[in-house]
Order: sequence, then C-alpha cells, then structure tokens
Amino acid sequence: MTESETPVRIRQLEDTDIGGITALDEKIGGQYRPEIWERRIGYYLRRDPEALVVAELDGKVAGFMLGEVRSGEFGLEEPTGWIEVMGVDPDLRGQAIGRRLAERMLSHFQNQGASSVRTLVDETMTEIASFFDSLGFEPAPLRSFVKSL
Repeated sequence: MTESETPVRIRQLEDTDIGGITALDEKIGGQYRPEIWERRIGYYLRRDPEALVVAELDGKVAGFMLGEVRSGEFGLEEPTGWIEVMGVDPDLRGQAIGRRLAERMLSHFQNQGASSVRTLVDETMTEIASFFDSLGFEPAPLRSFVKSL
C-alpha cells in the first residue's frame, strides 16, 4: 500500500482520543499510564489545541503528535514551534504516518508565526532521530543539562 492509498485520516486531537493515545502508549512502551495522558493532553488542549494531531485508522488512534508554539523560553524570543511527544503504532510504521502528522503540525506552526521548530531526542533513540533527520531537522546549538535529585 502506498502513502496515498493509506486510509489514515490526520485530524486535530479531541479529548475523547485520550483512551486511544493511552492504549497506543501502552503498546509502544509497555506501561498503562492514563493519568499521564489525561494531564498532558489537558495541558496542551488549553495552550494550543491545533498543535495536537492524531492519525486515525478504522476509528482508532494510529499515531499522535503533541506540541505548541512558545516564545520567551530558553533565551529564544521568537515564536518557536515545539514538538513535545509523538507516537505511531509499531505495526503501522513505514507508512508515512509520522511524516503526515509532522506536516500538519509544521503547517500549523508556520501559520502561528513560528520561524523554526525544535524538539529534543534522547541520543539513544536513533530511530526517532532518523525520523527527524528525514524531515530536515538538524542538531541545534542548545545544550541539555540535567541534575539528578
């Protein structure tokens, strides 16, 4: 099946998608975390609901991407799109679902005045890094710092 034949619909996330995202997250990561997704999606729905997109296949969530446009953080004054989290059903990878989610989100970011888009990827997650490379993302001069407590 080619990308144009994939019967996946990309649309704005609705609060009723929380269950589907929770199930997909469990399939990907092996943990059932409904409270995490309720809190996270509620936060983003209040901030930038159009930057929350899902891929729907046969009435089920096949993928999702959450983000927002922000400015004034990390010394970045210009409006910047941030892709915060994403997931695609492992059984459906390779069908350009992630790319289609990203295209929808990048279009929204551009319409909101963002001149750049950023995300963070753990360097051990080479598959996700490759995905962002394929979209034209490049390493940024920002450095991540962490302190264990």
